[in-house]
Amino acid sequence: MQLIQTPLHIAASHNRVDMMKYLVDWAGPGKVELEAKNVYGESPLHEAAKNGCNDAVLLLLQYGADVEARTNNSMTPLHLAVGYALRSGDNSVVKTLSEYNADFSAEDDEGMIPFNYLPAGVENDELQQLCQQLAQHINNVTQQINIFTEQMNTTTTYSWSGYQNVEEQRDYDSGIKGKMEEFDYELSKIVGLHDLKLQLQKWAKGMLLDEKRRSMGIDLGPRKPPHMAFLGNPGTGKTTVARILGKLLCSVGVLSSDNVVEVQRTDLVGEYLGQTGPKTRKKIEEAMGGILFVDEAYRLVPAESAGNCIEYGVEALEEIMSVLEDGDLLVIFAGYTDPMKRVFSSNEGFCRRVTHFFQFDDFSCKDLAEMLLIKMSRQDEKSRLFGFKLHTSCTFEAVLSVIERNSNEKMRNRMNGGLVDHMLSNARENLDSRLNFDSNGDELLMITLGDLEAGLQVLARRLNLDEEGKKSVDEGGIGEKIKFDSGRRKGVLSGFQQALVN
Repeated sequence: MQLIQTPLHIAASHNRVDMMKYLVDWAGPGKVELEAKNVYGESPLHEAAKNGCNDAVLLLLQYGADVEARTNNSMTPLHLAVGYALRSGDNSVVKTLSEYNADFSAEDDEGMIPFNYLPAGVENDELQQLCQQLAQHINNVTQQINIFTEQMNTTTTYSWSGYQNVEEQRDYDSGIKGKMEEFDYELSKIVGLHDLKLQLQKWAKGMLLDEKRRSMGIDLGPRKPPHMAFLGNPGTGKTTVARILGKLLCSVGVLSSDNVVEVQRTDLVGEYLGQTGPKTRKKIEEAMGGILFVDEAYRLVPAESAGNCIEYGVEALEEIMSVLEDGDLLVIFAGYTDPMKRVFSSNEGFCRRVTHFFQFDDFSCKDLAEMLLIKMSRQDEKSRLFGFKLHTSCTFEAVLSVIERNSNEKMRNRMNGGLVDHMLSNARENLDSRLNFDSNGDELLMITLGDLEAGLQVLARRLNLDEEGKKSVDEGGIGEKIKFDSGRRKGVLSGFQQALVN
């Protein structure tokens, strides 16, 4: 049943962006719908457009409102914005909608596009000029489409074309574009990593264009999985990006599966002679068709020569390198940038077979603050924080200030995204410690700014203790002398020393 008006309709029609922001950010029951329709089929964006509320229009578009939403008589917000501009002389909403790529050629039930409603002799020169520019733009696009269609009708007679007709090619091109858009969308959900995203998008575009070339019958040789190295500190999203790549490569047939198998040294290396090869091959077979993600790959290659000792990690690495030419397997080697140089130089064929290197930069304080707010707004049901929410005092600026005051660059670079996870887990524990059994209602689930700060302070103290313990061990001359495979010496050292070796 359509509503007469929602609170968001009313706020939008009065340009009350403060009230609108409160409504669209509301995470409680009865969540506000951006595309709710009134009896006329108008969305809040329609309301804002027809009343000339440019700030409201901009806010709704930034939150993802449909710029092409239709009323009961198929009018778009641009139709209504033109009407307001004619009445008032204010063209700001028309400009904003055009900046968000509103369709200038959208027709309503009368077959009228937005600028058909401009009467002859209209005195709004700016709107008239805008109308002429947009009309010319439409004509240019139409001409380009006609030229392209003529060219494609001609090329379908060529023997190299793999398409039967123009429609088939258009369908394929649309599918390729859709895959790129989906890839871009998945990357956009990752906080930060701007330079990396540009590098990945450039690589993906080239790979998709190669697929188009193949579909046209051009021989580019056999497909080879683009083996990669992901370089950077922990917590920078390397595993997440691997999963996104798996979906893309599977969708275009480079891989037969989007499965990602994550392994570390202990998953590959055996305790005794003769165990490493079979153990590594088992993991390779498990990942076959998809991606084998080797985390902390530098641990397979010792920092110093072990003399006559057999280094089982190198054996595991050579086993993996032997299958890189097999085809239906993509291997991603991940780890800290500097230690990974050992892996590059350990096998003469590494840089020939692993051809793509991606650098994952550390997150800034702003990235971490944004990540925290996103995690709390999009909680998974399996999360330990599912159902909990942040107090209204936990604004972006306030959370950013807490992170800046209670962490240093070394701490942030060491943990990156892990800092947010530990901070939130500790914040929940702090909430529990300050509540009592008489507490009820929202206070049982409300994490405050003080809880977040306390949670980060606890983490900072733990990391400082680890650093002090490591320093004391190194000063005792032990740090450099402990060179052994931790998988074969479990239980020999204390838990702290074991973590240090890892």
